[in-house]
Amino acid sequence: MSYLEQLSSLLLSVDGVTQNTIEQEFTALRSHSVAWKKSQCSETGAQKENIKKNRYKDILPYDESRVILSLRTSELDGDYINASFIQGSLSGYIAAQAPLSSTLTDFWRMVWEYRVKVIVMACREFEMSKKKCEVYWSPPNQTTTFGPFSVHCQGESSPTQHLTVRELQVSFKQDVRVVTQLQFLSWPDHNVPQEASGVLDLLHRMRALQQSSPDPVQRAQHPQNHELKLVHCSAGCGRTGVICALDQVYQLLIHQKLTSDFNIMRVVMELRRQRPSAVQTKEQYRFIYTATSCLIRWFLQKNSSTSVYCNLPRPKKPQKSVTASASDDRSQQQNMDVTYAVVNKKSSAPQSSSLPRKADETHHYDNAHLMTPAPVYSTVRPRAKPHSSDTHLYDLATPTSSDVKPHYHLISEASGSATEADDDYEDVTPSASASISLPPSNGIGFNKRVAKPRGPRDPPAEWRRLER
Repeated sequence: MSYLEQLSSLLLSVDGVTQNTIEQEFTALRSHSVAWKKSQCSETGAQKENIKKNRYKDILPYDESRVILSLRTSELDGDYINASFIQGSLSGYIAAQAPLSSTLTDFWRMVWEYRVKVIVMACREFEMSKKKCEVYWSPPNQTTTFGPFSVHCQGESSPTQHLTVRELQVSFKQDVRVVTQLQFLSWPDHNVPQEASGVLDLLHRMRALQQSSPDPVQRAQHPQNHELKLVHCSAGCGRTGVICALDQVYQLLIHQKLTSDFNIMRVVMELRRQRPSAVQTKEQYRFIYTATSCLIRWFLQKNSSTSVYCNLPRPKKPQKSVTASASDDRSQQQNMDVTYAVVNKKSSAPQSSSLPRKADETHHYDNAHLMTPAPVYSTVRPRAKPHSSDTHLYDLATPTSSDVKPHYHLISEASGSATEADDDYEDVTPSASASISLPPSNGIGFNKRVAKPRGPRDPPAEWRRLER
């Protein structure tokens, strides 16, 4: 079986996962996580001098996989930062919390020591009116100092509505390096993006920026000596875990190591062994399935012929060919433009009908004996609207009181201007410039909309006009 055929089989397996299966897998992941937290130690992050360096007190890195800072810039520098090494199948990552004001220097110490070339930021500075991340970069064409590190923003761009790209030139002592920051803007906290295309574009850009790096296998086996991808959100767990998981799928897919026995639950389980609460919610876990399906379809479409899709779900039925005959086009146009209604006429079945009709069969309408035989279907054309030179036939209705909504009084369109409340989109009262609205659902007809005269006066001319 070729690699593309294996991917086709895997795609069917991923698309066939039910909601119940996803819930069962995520429940099992949470059960294992409780056991891991009891067996793993997080004593370093819980120490008194390090507690203030944690954004959330319940998210502490495991001592076994935590990032250790050995680069000292002052005597007060410690070796602790709330970040973890993630060793995937073909890629290495640093999963970190967003820096605090007190850990900005530590953040750049980590970036510099581990030669980080790409930083993926999966959050905004403020979310839900709460600060989620301290600004660790500089405005465009400006320089900001963080301890002994000088960060100059060479440029900032927004290639898509989901992404902001910043080129940062970092200087430390006499050395200068370039770090690219990819800030993903369309990922709400504890939730998932509305579509997977933005995340897939993020993965493509991450790979393009890392192509000049050492071999990914060596980088994953020796994270202390090779460049790593630094991924962070606010806590460095939920959104960070999803990106790390999907990037692993992407790397396996590109290197043709994504086989039919691939298991998403196994990938997330390994992430949680190294970083607590990675992939934090059930919706995020389900999103990994959705994005994995999109990744496989993208790869198949790029590298395979149409024969590979023989076992995939059939696409929607295409529209009618544009080479259809002129008679079919006229028939279709007639069906779209003409409205048909059943009229009270006595007739036999239409010629196009294949159903037999009895000789004595008739329509039981009151006026059936007055009708002459004619086709059962007749074209109904809109009646021309009557014109009146003195006044409008239809007036606008506005509520009489905001307390009693069902009651309305009738006013003339020219009787006065709209109130200030009419400009509010949420207000149901139509403005004077608005188009004519339909009568209330409990009305008795269009004449209901004409103001009833008061006193012994002749009714308006509209009331005496005969309907034709």
